[in-house]
Amino acid sequence: MAIIVNLDVVMAKRKISSNELAEMIDITPANLSVLKTGKAKAIRFTTLEAICKALDCQPGDILAYEFEEKDSTKIL
Repeated sequence: MAIIVNLDVVMAKRKISSNELAEMIDITPANLSVLKTGKAKAIRFTTLEAICKALDCQPGDILAYEFEEKDSTKIL
């Protein structure tokens, strides 16, 4: 996937646990885990806003785009 989730890095810098953040932004720890591991297919802007507010960061601190090269061995 080309979108990299750095939520765990930002949380570590802020010394906040998953359970603490989940409680602060009012989502389940399981849903926060899905976000942290990059397995989420989408994120609501309200959730992203709550995370940024709780961690005092910008969306770009949490999410990054990494260019993926096309596999040249695949036949078009």
